[in-house]
Amino acid sequence: MTRLALATERAPSSVFSDPTPALRILDGLARRIAAGHRQPLARAVGLHKTRNLSVCDATAGWGLDGLVLAALGARVTLVERRSAVAQALRTSVQRLQDEPRLRETLMRLELIEADARTVLGGARHWDVVYLDPMYPQTRRRALPGKALQTLRALAGEDADADALLAPALASARRRVVVKRPRRAPPLADRAPDFQVRATQLRFDVYLKLHAGDGPCAD
Repeated sequence: MTRLALATERAPSSVFSDPTPALRILDGLARRIAAGHRQPLARAVGLHKTRNLSVCDATAGWGLDGLVLAALGARVTLVERRSAVAQALRTSVQRLQDEPRLRETLMRLELIEADARTVLGGARHWDVVYLDPMYPQTRRRALPGKALQTLRALAGEDADADALLAPALASARRRVVVKRPRRAPPLADRAPDFQVRATQLRFDVYLKLHAGDGPCAD
């Protein structure tokens, strides 16, 4: 397990020569922060009720969702198992340190390069575990944006995504949130306690009240 510091010396640009992920993160972040705590992601995680939540984004990718959550007040652990993606994420976040508006947000981020099952199987717990596995492409779906195409080329698909739900439930104090395409089956074929729907996707929410760990303050 490798922790990648986010506030040390700048990583060389050769780690990820195309700045597109960083630029797209910056372009999309202001708009999504402006959407506030009532946007679907924030409501699914529970930030509309409790601001200072600890969140493990166990499938971080480019980290945009994790950055949004941190900007809205959460303390976020980003977990990414593919070394190339983790290093690209680290480089992108370090580029964002030049943006004064994001300095406080970046202080609430931690990046760990490791398999999510190893992290979730450890001694640490978070209020919320967030999963956004790379789902298989279908012929019906239009080509994704450039940043997602790049991520898919580097990372491939998460064929073992179903195996993440059980350790996520074990590590979460309050809830597990899974981001899914609107018509995709639930992760591990387990129905969520409720869903928060957006235009092209949904968030499946699993409450720990129904996972055997007693009630939670949500």
